[in-house]
Amino acid sequence: MTSDLRTRGRPAGLTGENLLAVARDAFLESGYAGTSMEEIAKRARISKASLYREHPSKSALYSAVVEHWAAAGRDAMRPALDALRGSEDPKSGLIALAKTMRTGILSLPVMAMRKLVTAEADAHPEVAATYLEQSWQRNIHNLASTLGEMATAGRLYIEDPEEAAEQFTWLVIGSPLNAHMLGGEARTMPSITGAVDLFLARYGA
Repeated sequence: MTSDLRTRGRPAGLTGENLLAVARDAFLESGYAGTSMEEIAKRARISKASLYREHPSKSALYSAVVEHWAAAGRDAMRPALDALRGSEDPKSGLIALAKTMRTGILSLPVMAMRKLVTAEADAHPEVAATYLEQSWQRNIHNLASTLGEMATAGRLYIEDPEEAAEQFTWLVIGSPLNAHMLGGEARTMPSITGAVDLFLARYGA
């Protein structure tokens, strides 16, 4: 009886998305090379055998972690894009979007994952390619779709929405993103209003 009660009271081991969250924290803390399957199993309160049944290798687990992260964030900008689409003034809508982009892309969790994937890009190129496609390029494509709709409605003048989306993104976050990736801080944060004005000088209706 006592043994049964102790078994029922013991915290259950983690699987699925909860296991991936534990593995992600371990990779972010120690890097890919410094993280062992034994450590992840210990944190997840499961046996190594159980971990290997769900993810047959450390590289497979790492790939699953990155894919899950990218999938969770690939539509993160959707509410801000919906707001831009419904904004009566393109400039104010673009400024609001730019603020959301800086807050999200330059946040500590996003930057930490970006640095991890970048550090392992040579060793795991397919994982880096997946991250690029499902996270960065997916959001660029979503922005391009919104800009294209605004151009069709006569609110912007854009011939190539994908190119315009790339240009807007780098105008807004290029400098601070570069500084963060190199472990520093941008000496001056470029003006969001200035970036939007420059964008509209090219694409304003």
